[in-house]
Amino acid sequence: MPLIFDLLWFLVITIYSYIEALVKCFIPVKRKSVTGEIVLITGAAHGIGRLTAFEFAKHGSRLVLWDINKPGVEETAEECRRLGAKAYPSVVDCSSKEEIYCAAEKVRKDVGDVTILVNNAGVAPTGDLLSIQDKQIEKIFDVNILAHHWTTKAFLPAMMKNNHGHIVTVASAGGFLSVPFLVPYCSSKFAAVGFHKGFTKELSALGKDGIKTTCLCPVFLNTGLFKNPRSRLLPILKPEEVASKLMDGILCNQKTIFMPSHVKLYPLLEVILPERALVALDKVMKIKFDTEKKE
Repeated sequence: MPLIFDLLWFLVITIYSYIEALVKCFIPVKRKSVTGEIVLITGAAHGIGRLTAFEFAKHGSRLVLWDINKPGVEETAEECRRLGAKAYPSVVDCSSKEEIYCAAEKVRKDVGDVTILVNNAGVAPTGDLLSIQDKQIEKIFDVNILAHHWTTKAFLPAMMKNNHGHIVTVASAGGFLSVPFLVPYCSSKFAAVGFHKGFTKELSALGKDGIKTTCLCPVFLNTGLFKNPRSRLLPILKPEEVASKLMDGILCNQKTIFMPSHVKLYPLLEVILPERALVALDKVMKIKFDTEKKE
């Protein structure tokens, strides 16, 4: 097709997309049902993972729960059962590719094919780059991004075969907005956002429109992952509201969820503002948290 026709088609799609977005402001998006879906959540022992499991349990999903914390993941499973859902907890170290593949095979045999995958597990040692040990940096990338590849590769074939599924990437506003003393963490979250974007485009190129993707990008939460987070402009989010927002986004097949929503403007500011202004903006926001001391 000549370039001019491609450009005209692009213009038509752009106008249609704006009209569609405007209509959606007044007409609620139809939500899909997740009743009976097999949902696997990593990092399900606490925080967003646990609360998201509760949300799916309320919708009648079957829960496969992974975490390295055995008492915590079993408590999550027990609460999900009290909510009326079937839950299957397992102790899985998401920093280990071998454990992920082994546990995934067990899930396929004992529970069935996972149709919704929530890659939520994450670690976040804090401190300046020189104070964070090499093995800590390696674990950040093993858990925060490499595990996303291994879990997706484990469960994607069945989704591809049926052209049905949903891959959720729990990233962070740190995947767009870098913060001092969180260099490895932010780097891993930039990678997670890139994984979501690239994988979404790949599914489209393969014609697998029945497999949906969602990426969650919240600012700091009160989950204990960071010690005493604070900022002049950015709110410290409650885990309950983030889990609820994530569930809404999954049910509506929302591609990216920013919390708060104005975080999505920061990449634009990095393009239009000069470097000195960006430094001044960082001072205005004054993002801080207690860092781990080097021994």
